Amino acid sequence: MQESLKPLVAVAETLAARLLRLLPERAEVDWSAASAAFWHGNGLDRGLSTHGDIDDIDLDDLREIDDQKARIVANTRQFLAGYPANNALLWGARGTGKSSLIHGLLNEFAPTGLRLVEVHKTQLAALPEIAQRLRDEPYKFVLFCDDLSFEANDDASKSLKSALEGSIFKGCGNAVIYATSNRRHLLPETMADNQGAGFVEGELHQGDALEEKISLSDRFGLWLSFHPFRQAAYLAIARHWIGALAERHQAPVQWNEELQAAALRWALGRGARNGRTAQHFAKHWVGQALLEAEANV
Repeated sequence: MQESLKPLVAVAETLAARLLRLLPERAEVDWSAASAAFWHGNGLDRGLSTHGDIDDIDLDDLREIDDQKARIVANTRQFLAGYPANNALLWGARGTGKSSLIHGLLNEFAPTGLRLVEVHKTQLAALPEIAQRLRDEPYKFVLFCDDLSFEANDDASKSLKSALEGSIFKGCGNAVIYATSNRRHLLPETMADNQGAGFVEGELHQGDALEEKISLSDRFGLWLSFHPFRQAAYLAIARHWIGALAERHQAPVQWNEELQAAALRWALGRGARNGRTAQHFAKHWVGQALLEAEANV
């Protein structure tokens, strides 16, 4: 650094320290009362804030993903017990229950000490700091990164990779990363990447560029894949939600052939057979039935 710049740097550091003292202190999250928080802000004005928008879904409401549910529940139980557990990547088709499964885990295990911190993709560089802030808390934390995907040379992917392979979480002990994505490999693969592949003694070897991109996903110890539902599975989910919502709101709705046909038409119009589509259909149908019943009173 040039000698002439040192006084300016000192003045800037002094001003920054004074500004930091002037900022209003943010109340720490009361983890005994809150089950979830999110990381906000950058620079001096950053920290954890209580998250009040967590889905109240139960694990029992998540149908046709029994294997994925059993594996993530087992991993979470290990984590809560203080045993070795993996960071997890839930990847696959949209609307198949990836994010809902994380929320369901929180609702299931919050009474036994599980807590959640949501971290946006643009704030992944803060993961080590978040882990440090949580390390002395008497709870177990899932650092939740929802709907991850990166562009080529995205600095956020480097931050995640560093967190997954670094020592910060080994030293912390009470935090794991659960992430969801529509892509198995979080970084895009181009034709140029694949052109680096070649055969060595009859075996196909990936190019260095492709290996580097795949390595990010490889750092998650647990992979759970979610695929589009077959028609029978979609209808089973729609029937479950019709029954659950009808019971909750005392709606005069029962599953029948007419309802099944309507559910199929709804999925055709949306171009997707998945859990989200089934739940949206059930809300529409039960809501309409309740309005009609009210009008006939």
